[in-house]
Amino acid sequence: MHAAPSSSPVTPSPVAPLPSPAPSSSVAPSRSSSASASFPPRSPSSPPRSSSASSSPAAFAAATPSAAGDGDLADLQRVIGRVHGARRGACVVFVAGIHGNEPAGVRAARRVLLRLAALDGGSGVRGDVVVLAGNLRSLRRGQRYEARDLNRGWSDDALAALRARDAATLSAEDAEQRELGDAVDAAFAAARGDRVLVDLHTSSAPGIPFVLFGDTVAQCAFVRALPIPLLLGLVEQVDGILAEHYSRHGAVTFCVEGGQHTSADAEHNLEAAVWLSLAQAGVVDDDLAEVARSRALLDAARAGLPHLLEVVFRHAIAPDDDFVMEPGFLNISRAALGQLLARDRRGDIRAPDDGAVVLPLYQKQGSDGFFWARAVSDRRLRLAAALRALPVDALVRRLPGIHGDAARPHQLVVDDVVARRPVMSLLRLLGYRRERRADGRRTLERAPRP
Repeated sequence: MHAAPSSSPVTPSPVAPLPSPAPSSSVAPSRSSSASASFPPRSPSSPPRSSSASSSPAAFAAATPSAAGDGDLADLQRVIGRVHGARRGACVVFVAGIHGNEPAGVRAARRVLLRLAALDGGSGVRGDVVVLAGNLRSLRRGQRYEARDLNRGWSDDALAALRARDAATLSAEDAEQRELGDAVDAAFAAARGDRVLVDLHTSSAPGIPFVLFGDTVAQCAFVRALPIPLLLGLVEQVDGILAEHYSRHGAVTFCVEGGQHTSADAEHNLEAAVWLSLAQAGVVDDDLAEVARSRALLDAARAGLPHLLEVVFRHAIAPDDDFVMEPGFLNISRAALGQLLARDRRGDIRAPDDGAVVLPLYQKQGSDGFFWARAVSDRRLRLAAALRALPVDALVRRLPGIHGDAARPHQLVVDDVVARRPVMSLLRLLGYRRERRADGRRTLERAPRP
């Protein structure tokens, strides 16, 4: 059972406002191995409206942070807080600290909860906001995880198996996953509108905030409201992550990386991302002063990088690889063809082209050495949305060397002889980004709602 937050009223101060954005600075360059969306983009309103504190937060269901003090994680509970708006609207679930060494999301979300509790006594909020702690045990200990990465293994079958087992037999992360899954499911079951899940992260490398999202039209339309780099395709490179699991169940989901774990900027960046997500979902008005400040802060933090990048591969590592990342890379850094990126027991790992290194690993735990990305134009996104509104998918299944299966309508088997760049580019435009090889076959999969 997860503990519920306190139901006592909250006075939303003292909470420091978001800092004014600093002038953006360029990111210095520091692999190869040997449709219409539910949420149309919103335009900023002018002038920004100040959120007024009210003495009557009674319209809210427990908008109370569960631990005493912004930085105290010792008494953290699964449900950090929730806000029940006076009017119907989207249900937005924020998951903070699914990795225990990433507490910045917890602190950022707490500050937003306190402000929401004072927003016009509840009349200024539509729908529901729920903030959940991810890996409670590891957050309290300040470690990434105890037995396994909690942001892996998310599927219907895995959750059903965990729920069928005796709690006494579960590992630390198995128990955390079961509780967290139950909490997200309960929040979405009570939704009074669209469902959104935002997974808040930080990274071991310093750098700028960015968004990771799965390739669906609805998710793309939603995240374009955030003025930081948007990374398309990384979600599909990794199996069983939380955001992808709930995307398969019809929610709009994405991950926000705020910056380095211990950086104050990371907390401010995540707080800004929370405000912009709430505005884009229609939970709060776009003309709030907090929303305007958040947009300006993240726009300045982008540091001249492209708004949209496509992740084209993941450099997976194993404990016996002796993988060592070259020092100096940020969480997103430009890299040139042939540039040394890392080393392992097989030798040097160099950039395969001009592009960008994403999430380089500078910590002991982890199976992702880094990801490799390249810039993508908005025109390509518009083309993808247009193609997915047409019966192109059915035509592709009739091409030589491409095989469909009625039992798996979201999956294709592609013969190696036709898996060339033009064909693969078309399939990615249609959302087929999850590529795996098994039993000598290349399979491509897209989301159920591309």
